[in-house]
Amino acid sequence: MDKDTARLKKEALVQQINKLPSLLVAFSGGVDSSFLLAVAHQVLGDRVTAATSSSITYPLREQTEAAEFTKKRNIRHIIFESEETKLPEFISNTPDRCYHCKKSLSRRLIELAKEENIHHIAHAANLDDLNDYRPGIKAAREMGLLSPLIDNRLGKDEIRFLSREMGLETWDKPAMACLASRIPYLSPITAGKLRMIQEAEEVLAENGFKLFRVRHHGNIARIEVGGTEIGRMTEEALRKKIAERLREIGFTYISVDLEGYIPGSMNRDLENKGEKRDKKIPGP
Repeated sequence: MDKDTARLKKEALVQQINKLPSLLVAFSGGVDSSFLLAVAHQVLGDRVTAATSSSITYPLREQTEAAEFTKKRNIRHIIFESEETKLPEFISNTPDRCYHCKKSLSRRLIELAKEENIHHIAHAANLDDLNDYRPGIKAAREMGLLSPLIDNRLGKDEIRFLSREMGLETWDKPAMACLASRIPYLSPITAGKLRMIQEAEEVLAENGFKLFRVRHHGNIARIEVGGTEIGRMTEEALRKKIAERLREIGFTYISVDLEGYIPGSMNRDLENKGEKRDKKIPGP
């Protein structure tokens, strides 16, 4: 990563945002949306508003951190109920689940923008997201949402670097995604499964793990942690403690994936079937 190039991309981002009369940012509290929101706030001041979905698919700790981020910076923040868990296409968990979810979420954001007389809506997909299967990006484009980080070709490493330069506490925050992404495609999404995943991941967080996923395979919990953290899982006391807690949550078998955390690992089924290649979102 070239630091000067990253800074030039940020300047282009600033110029793009400066042309907007007002902006609603779809804000999850993650690295990308925090960076986009912070830059937009520097440029637009009180003409930018953050909007965060309150949903059982969204880890509670992420919702809390998102609220703390906006409160610290005095950014107007709307928290709204999303309706993806009512969508048959989402519940059935087909490979285009995220398309229908993002479409529904975009409609709700458009409603909010109209209610608040906000002219534009942006989401924080970045350039690297185009390297994986991201049907939600297609839905956002179709609904007219802006994607400023993609427009200015900002990737994750550049966003982390620029966030650190800005003094954002989120610069080294681990990647996070919707809890439904822990459930294999075609396995129906239920509130019970989402609850089990959230509680299991809280156990890992409470025990000091930074990067993790608990994949829900029926009665099996498949734990992915960062490569440097796998060794901790072999510590006898910790291993027994985690296994006991996950059994209490409802899992019968607890496994640790030797590969560690792999972004989008649930998409491998699509690769094996040749579906991902056909549906991949083209880059700008």
